[in-house]
Amino acid sequence: MVVDLVVVGLGYVGLPLARQACAAGLSTLGHDVSASVVAGLGAGRSHVGDVRDAEVADMLSAGFRATFDPSVTGHGETVVICVPTGLSADGAPDLAAVRAASRRVATHLRPGTLVILESTSYPGTTEEVVRPILERGSGMRAGEDFHLAYSPERIDPGNGRFGIRNTPKVVSGCTPLCAKRAVAFYGRFVDTLVVSRGTREAEMAKLLENTYRYVNIALVNEVALFCDKTDIDVWDVLHCAATKPFGFAPFVPGAGVGGHCVPVDSRYLAAKAEAEGVPLRMLSAAQDVLSQMPRHVVERAARLLAELGKPVCEAKVLLLGVAYKPDVADTRESPAAPVAKGLRDKGAKVTYHDPYVPEFTVGGALVERVECLPEALADADLAILLQDHACYDMTMLTRARCALLDTRGKASGARVTRL
Repeated sequence: MVVDLVVVGLGYVGLPLARQACAAGLSTLGHDVSASVVAGLGAGRSHVGDVRDAEVADMLSAGFRATFDPSVTGHGETVVICVPTGLSADGAPDLAAVRAASRRVATHLRPGTLVILESTSYPGTTEEVVRPILERGSGMRAGEDFHLAYSPERIDPGNGRFGIRNTPKVVSGCTPLCAKRAVAFYGRFVDTLVVSRGTREAEMAKLLENTYRYVNIALVNEVALFCDKTDIDVWDVLHCAATKPFGFAPFVPGAGVGGHCVPVDSRYLAAKAEAEGVPLRMLSAAQDVLSQMPRHVVERAARLLAELGKPVCEAKVLLLGVAYKPDVADTRESPAAPVAKGLRDKGAKVTYHDPYVPEFTVGGALVERVECLPEALADADLAILLQDHACYDMTMLTRARCALLDTRGKASGARVTRL
């Protein structure tokens, strides 16, 4: 049986891609190495916040099937690799999942198949890592016997305005024909396609997009540190600056930067730049600034508690929102983890409230989760707003008995201290 598409990796990138393809009428199958993911999808359960259970049911009705068996990749006219690209224990780029997925695809690769990498990585990954694996494993040549392309994912979890169809998609190929095949494929369910000169340009474009955010987030955080030392209201500064209709893009400070892309992609770019002998000094400076923000939040909390006459070692501190961004369940690289660790190291009793995160572990130890927010606020000495989930009623937070340290600039009142 030949199908239009096989998606390898059914996570926050692969599953929305499969859903969009199914909705466009493409016959679609999926492969994942997680037995629980495969079983859940087979039972109609979604593990991705942006894909509802009802949408999985629609996919199943359209013929979608998830499997643990890698041989399914041999059934696809197009195979898209959407596996994670994270960091190793020492903070270096980790392409283990990409290499493993490429080997599985190579084993079952048929002539004429279009293979597309969507996983974010440094320039050269498609040509220098994926291509050799596919060619060695299949005995075929890219651009001649099969087609190979790169198209960086642009998934933004929790974004209700932009999805796969209406977000312009960058497409590239190892040869002009490879790129043409990729354009024909994505054109079936994406409105706007942007063809880059080559795969390295497309890979670099993805890293630039998120590094731009990383550096600017670092800038406003460093400005926030300066304003704290000089008694300047950074939130008023940002409000005034954001009124300029040209030449300024607003960013806001916080406890740090997290997620699957921004803090990770910048390290991929930095590692590649170092390897090429062209270190990007601005990235190094940005990382230095952002790495100290969780510690700054802990120090601000300790100062605030001291002003209230409560030593931090005797304090009960409630963290509000431990996900890396508002209204998502993802805690990857969340600054809440180093904040919680810093407070615990100072002796504070730390609890958290987050309707999206049922379990939160820091340093191998669970952080106690509270269910009833009003009761938790009444019991705490200090609450720290780390993520401004839409469900948080700012009026309730500002009227709580405990003090509030607001790292998002959303609350105001006599018991509120902003970052």
